[in-house]
Amino acid sequence: MVKYTKYTLNGLNWSGGVELIVYSGTISKFNNDVDNGIIADLVKSELESRNIVNNNESEFRSWNNSLLHMKNLLDYPEMNKDIRVAIEYQIPATSKRVDFIISGRDDNDNSNVVIIELKQWEEAKRTSREDLVTTYLAGTMRSVPHPSYQAYSYAKIIENYNEYVQLSQIKLYPCSYLHNYKEEYREELENELYKDIIDISPVYLKRDLHKLREFISKYVSKSDNGELMYQIDHGKIRPSKALQDTIVSMINGNQEFVMIDEQKVVFSTIKKLVENSIKRNEKYTVIVEGGPGTGKSVIAVNLLAEFRSLMVNYVTKNAAPRNVYFTKMRQGNFKLNYVKNLFKGSGAFVDSNRNDFDCLIVDEAHRLNEKSGMFMNLGENQIKEIINASRVSVFFIDEDQIVTTKDFGSINEIKKQAIALGSKVYSGDDFKLSSQFRCNGSDGYISFLDHILGIRETANFDGFDLDYDIKIFNDPVAMRNELRKLNQINNKSRMIAGYCYEWVTQKNADENVYDIELENGFKAKWNFSSTSTWAVDENSFEQVGCIHTSQGLEFDYVGIILGSDIRYIAGKVVTDSSKRAKSDASLKGIKSSKNYALADRIIRNTYKTLLSRGQKGCFIYCEDKELSKYIESKIQDNHRRLVKKYERSH
Repeated sequence: MVKYTKYTLNGLNWSGGVELIVYSGTISKFNNDVDNGIIADLVKSELESRNIVNNNESEFRSWNNSLLHMKNLLDYPEMNKDIRVAIEYQIPATSKRVDFIISGRDDNDNSNVVIIELKQWEEAKRTSREDLVTTYLAGTMRSVPHPSYQAYSYAKIIENYNEYVQLSQIKLYPCSYLHNYKEEYREELENELYKDIIDISPVYLKRDLHKLREFISKYVSKSDNGELMYQIDHGKIRPSKALQDTIVSMINGNQEFVMIDEQKVVFSTIKKLVENSIKRNEKYTVIVEGGPGTGKSVIAVNLLAEFRSLMVNYVTKNAAPRNVYFTKMRQGNFKLNYVKNLFKGSGAFVDSNRNDFDCLIVDEAHRLNEKSGMFMNLGENQIKEIINASRVSVFFIDEDQIVTTKDFGSINEIKKQAIALGSKVYSGDDFKLSSQFRCNGSDGYISFLDHILGIRETANFDGFDLDYDIKIFNDPVAMRNELRKLNQINNKSRMIAGYCYEWVTQKNADENVYDIELENGFKAKWNFSSTSTWAVDENSFEQVGCIHTSQGLEFDYVGIILGSDIRYIAGKVVTDSSKRAKSDASLKGIKSSKNYALADRIIRNTYKTLLSRGQKGCFIYCEDKELSKYIESKIQDNHRRLVKKYERSH
């Protein structure tokens, strides 16, 4: 997540390095800042200077309250006051932050880190779901990870992504501190149900102050003069893993992705529902909502791995991820029939009997068709058929990623069919994924896309950090050349375009014929006829991908060609469906129905989906020069805003 990019703005040279720790200092400094009543103000000010959105007054109150308790915890004679602490550490590759970190050395001079998850809860209730509890949050009872699991998951992600921690074999010791927790509810958290996770990551309640002091002192008793904290804050971050590269390991039962917060809630709930459905012969339907990069596919594949001994399928209409996963599994020496039966298209259940499957996991459910078959003449309703065929049907959906007029999947339609088939529906706040795990974990970048594409006029956009590499190119050849260099590193960079270019090479195999021709001699072919696994093939870089060969997959860098179907006119970003290629089937029926609002939505959704495919960065070329100038101005506005905040805070 740490990226250093040099910008020159109004004559000011600034290396926009991203620091991951919001506040750090010795215990002595921390105690003084608490005593002086300024600790919450310091944390809030630093977050604002980095353009990180915080949860307003409730989060501010939590800092005042919890950090006062941490001061009481650390302010005792035997504690070495030169030991370093940190507050609000940004977890690499995510939009999550660790509450409190203590670093130093133990009595044997081993370098250690204690990670503390702080909670203001007064009570909680146990559940039968793996590592989940319920507690009162935001005015209602919510399912959340047990605090011990939350601290553990954060520690594992830091361990996985921070190169210094990994190479230096730094030990991380997670725990949680619930300083307001009522004693009469202790058994709800310290329950046999949670023994495994508590053994790894202890939980300390209101009356456990001395026990927590002992835990900290066991691992951090000496100061290391801030060396470890500095290395963690500035150390190299390992690149995020792409799901397609880890699927073989995951299906073999290895933990490649640690699910955190709402991801864990969704996973554990579905796992319990599958167990219940088999015991009780009941039907359940789960609707999981989440935008690009919120981990929908990660949960889906984790579920597939969890239930690999049952009758389970991973289902998606989009052939691109299916074909890539299929190829990776075959390369991993899985038998052909096993792999064929694991990954299915959405039309595979027309003739299925009721409850043939224990669980059907439907990814990209917004892309489902109404009917199946090449001519859309088979079956009655794909959603109905999937729910009928499985004891538990799980639909991962983002209605903002509908990209063709045939896309039929919707939350209302899923609920309607589930009720008709007697399947109990699980949906709502506990099944909404909001945290960003792509685009270097930048929630701000996703809001930036909504802002520049005009998807949400009231988008809460206030900029994003400079840890995501976004560039505007006026020359498509230069963009391709830079991407080509990046692709030579690990074959994880691609060019992708909107549907504004006819597929000429479909009927003309002449090597001198091209589908896409742009300024400065840029020429390229669509990837359609060459491969079904364009996203991972060794020799596919020179071909340009489309929404269908990239949706549901991830790259390090993407170069997106915004065609003439989206332009900037009279101060607004507008779309023009007439500029789409005549062969473009994604807008089929728009002319006859005159539903131009749907066409507008599809075009904007398509570009948002493409612009969010890159984990490390996104390069952009616009055919419309005014649109290019507009996006560039918004990027520069963002940079200037951050520079000003940087200057004020330094």
